[in-house]
Amino acid sequence: MPMEEPRCDAVQRERITAPVHVTGPAGPWEAVREGMARRGNASVHTTWGEWLTAALAEPALRPLLGRDWQRYRHTTDPTIRFRFVASRLAVRYTAAAALGTDPAKLDLSYKPGGRPYLRGLDQIDLSLTHTDELIAVGISRNGRIGIDTEPADRRLAFSLLQNQVCTEAERAELAALPEAEQSAGMLRLWTLKEAYTKALGQGLRMGFSEFGFATRGATGATGATSGSGSGHAADTGLLAPDGTPAAHGEWAFGTYPVLGRYLVSIACHDAGLDPSRDTAVSTMLDEGFFAMVSGLLDPV
Repeated sequence: MPMEEPRCDAVQRERITAPVHVTGPAGPWEAVREGMARRGNASVHTTWGEWLTAALAEPALRPLLGRDWQRYRHTTDPTIRFRFVASRLAVRYTAAAALGTDPAKLDLSYKPGGRPYLRGLDQIDLSLTHTDELIAVGISRNGRIGIDTEPADRRLAFSLLQNQVCTEAERAELAALPEAEQSAGMLRLWTLKEAYTKALGQGLRMGFSEFGFATRGATGATGATSGSGSGHAADTGLLAPDGTPAAHGEWAFGTYPVLGRYLVSIACHDAGLDPSRDTAVSTMLDEGFFAMVSGLLDPV
């Protein structure tokens, strides 16, 4: 079934930077820098194959990977090894573009559960997701960010999953739709809820039926745009199980079609942090710590 051009809400669109398609280390990265400057967040999507040359032929791969180098070296399966390095390079280059620095100067580490973060840059939040050939990375300086992706043609059976995924209000709205629209609505809800719980650091540990989103306009929210992936978020907001608003504007959400065959959902939280638009790493990071990290990451 062809996907429609999504309806969009001006307020949501202004709060979330639409995912940018980058084709490797060369970017393009300008939209990432602009998104961080204007909205305090940015996200990219890319594919494994677009990082093949960098993963196989980059002479500075060791300093680029930093503390991930040992895991890379000890991964024996070639497919897993390549996908690991491609995703980490995508994270590093995205963060470097957003922060105006060299990717090798960033100290990428991981919290319990595997969530990436940048040591010494506590105000910066990262999120990484992948499915099939797609990698998506989100970054924010305003608060928590979560990103999730699924193939747009994935079928989620409403009759089987409604009690596990949907609130009472969502079940009532989806039950009134034709079967094809139910599946599309379920997929949109699934990716939004994954993105939100990832932003909270909970993942699947948080029950998806404990919070909800508006399902009206779900077809538009999952509609396709041009291959550039420059779709816009549909109007949505965080709801309580009974369908009443559960937030007061501190969260923004969006679902975007990318590459004509995937959905990417983003959850952005505004924690009311310093609204300074100077996100250069040299400004945000303590100079002494930055010098120490740079020294530690220099190749031996």
